[in-house]
Amino acid sequence: MFLRQFLMRQALVVLVFATVAFAQSTPKAQLSNTHEDLRGVNVVSERIGWASGTHGTYLRTTDAGAHWTAAIVPSAEALDFRAVVAFSADEAFLMSAGPGEQSRIYHTTDAGQHWSLQFTNSNPKGFFDSMAFWDSTHGIILGDPIADETGTLKFELLITDDGQTWRPIPPANLPAAITGEGAFAASNSCIALLPPEGTRENGTAARHDPFKNPKTSSSAIRVRMVAARDANIWFATGGSAARVFHSADRGQTWLVTQTPIAHGPDSAGIFSIVFRDALHGAIAGGDYKHPDQDGPNLAFTHDGGRTWTVSTIHPQAYFSAVAYDAKAGRDYEDAVFAVNPSFIFDLRVPGIPTRVSPGKKAELKFNAVSAFAGGGALFVGPKGTVVSVAGGH
Repeated sequence: MFLRQFLMRQALVVLVFATVAFAQSTPKAQLSNTHEDLRGVNVVSERIGWASGTHGTYLRTTDAGAHWTAAIVPSAEALDFRAVVAFSADEAFLMSAGPGEQSRIYHTTDAGQHWSLQFTNSNPKGFFDSMAFWDSTHGIILGDPIADETGTLKFELLITDDGQTWRPIPPANLPAAITGEGAFAASNSCIALLPPEGTRENGTAARHDPFKNPKTSSSAIRVRMVAARDANIWFATGGSAARVFHSADRGQTWLVTQTPIAHGPDSAGIFSIVFRDALHGAIAGGDYKHPDQDGPNLAFTHDGGRTWTVSTIHPQAYFSAVAYDAKAGRDYEDAVFAVNPSFIFDLRVPGIPTRVSPGKKAELKFNAVSAFAGGGALFVGPKGTVVSVAGGH
């Protein structure tokens, strides 16, 4: 619904970081080989990662970012891929965002040599915002509210049980949206699923790392998946309301919770939601037209999303994405990365929030984040920006 038009930027930048209290991990810029605006990012392992962006672009690395390959999905040059979810060096799903038929779902099983178009939104008022998967055959798409048969606005949710065909969750199952309420296709993180035990973000589970065996070809091995058993779905909204919708039974019934995140104009609300387990989650947002405006823009839940407490960090600014650090430890429940267009907040050390900013000569901006299973995260943004932060706290 929001953030539909973004200016293209034409030059790659050299990344120079000014850090505060960031001795244990060093941010590292990676050459993405593209100028496109990147808003989708998904890591499969410490070595395999995918990203996506404007003009039908997707990126792939199999060597921990030492080399990125950038390409365009055939006949998709006019599309804006706001989401990518990958399961190996070979298999990935792409979601484009845009009005009506510009919202689509693509799938590859051969590292992008061929892409199949799985779904095209036929409703001219439809607009996809975010995509998440429990495993390679069970996924969900969130779209902006569209009118049901009674004329009531309901969020559009599509689900797949085989990784190939998509069906709508019946609108009758969903609570009504408030006039002016929508979702943000800013960082592919306004919908959240609970990964199975021992897995990394977005439900991908690596039973082994194929790169530990030098005789194994990365293009021939698929990271094995743990079957999804959890039934939780959370998604977050903005605009006239900043609410969290939660289903504990894969979309059959829903509980809607008001949150303290700033909202009102169509540029404000919750942009990102993430859960580390069934009880602990985070939401982040604010007003993207006023990125330096103080919050409340960051909040946490310790009861599965029933109540939300604003972070004590001040000032907060606007955040487009939030992700838990996988190895921060259970003793510190709110260990997250929060992404502002101009800096990264690293909250992994209790009581010592760290702000990582580009140097004065850099024009770097950030959009999205995906966490590594071993700690740390990968960040993407405009002008083909790709930056990694290693674990180590």
